[in-house]
Amino acid sequence: MERNYILFDTPVRDLLYPFTHTRPIAACRVGILTIQEKWEHWVGTGVSHFTVPHLQEKFPLHKSGESVEQVLISGHILPDAELVAAIKALQPDQELYKDNHLLAKVVVGKEAHLIAAGNRKNYDGPVTGVYYPWDIFMLNDKAIRADYALLTEGRVSAGISPANQVVNAADIFLEPGANVACSVLNASTGPIYIGKGAQVMEGCLIRGPFALGEGGVLKMGTKVYGATTLGPYCTGGGEIKNSVFFGYSNKGHDGYIGDAVIGEWCNLGANTSCSNVKNNAAPVKVWMEAKRQAMAAGQKCGVLMGDYTRCGINTMLNTGTVAGVSCNIFGDGFPPSFVPSFTWGLHEGSVTYRLQEALRDAGAWMRMKGREMSAAEEKLLEAVYEQTSANRP
Repeated sequence: MERNYILFDTPVRDLLYPFTHTRPIAACRVGILTIQEKWEHWVGTGVSHFTVPHLQEKFPLHKSGESVEQVLISGHILPDAELVAAIKALQPDQELYKDNHLLAKVVVGKEAHLIAAGNRKNYDGPVTGVYYPWDIFMLNDKAIRADYALLTEGRVSAGISPANQVVNAADIFLEPGANVACSVLNASTGPIYIGKGAQVMEGCLIRGPFALGEGGVLKMGTKVYGATTLGPYCTGGGEIKNSVFFGYSNKGHDGYIGDAVIGEWCNLGANTSCSNVKNNAAPVKVWMEAKRQAMAAGQKCGVLMGDYTRCGINTMLNTGTVAGVSCNIFGDGFPPSFVPSFTWGLHEGSVTYRLQEALRDAGAWMRMKGREMSAAEEKLLEAVYEQTSANRP
């Protein structure tokens, strides 16, 4: 029987702010692919989202006919062969659980996403999921390796120019149109994946695992440590370590960023640097917006930056800084550890980034990369502006 796959948001969504202000959990990138893209590769068909109302227009839910089996999967779970096999083996009216947490269910009917299944099964295998924002960079090594195997199986890499210095060429894959010359590619510590039409300029030092998405650029002399992902149409420069850029974002100049997650349409001004370790080596505490309290994120955590946020030249970002959606950060000194969405400025001088100006500026940044802001994206940002208003002074 035909099956329709849906990734649904769980309560984990609220713990993944600022990234899930503007996307379902499964639209987050971990490794080379987003969680949605991983599931689409594994199940061999398109996958849609069941999420909160303000996101549903941009990320629509696909409803099938009454007789179609609807397979609903927790959107924060990463697929692997054993888990996918267990979900595919589910019959209608069956649910799959791990430690009392729902992984997946199969039901029949148009409104299946609202129907509870009755037959519960337990899953004994390991489950990998994204539960906190820092999990994105902590899982990135494992995820790059898994995605690399998925994307390159049975395929042959485009040619690697002899002008490069290459270590372990068997674990380096260039998609068609990728341009890499006069750089060092060291895949002895993990695979290196260069996407379609991406460019690695002269003098870059790349240590895997590393992924550069379609149309991405590494500026001259960039130093990249694994495990790092620069998503589609991102620009990288300076020094980058164990960080994930979702897509369309820029760190094009000198400065350091490590153990960090950067959303889409962000721009880090020249010489922007972030701390990822406290001077006393104590655990890094990160502000959890939904809980309104700080949580320990481990010994290393850099900046967590939501979509459409930018910072000026020479910006210093402290350990575990959380910057919300559509902020414009500039000024002397360190920003606070939590910069609420739609903040303009720094510290006591900060004000609300007025909505119309924020939409205007976000659209201008999108046009620089050949995109136009859609009506759905405008409405989404308007909703986030209202929902986060209590966080601003």
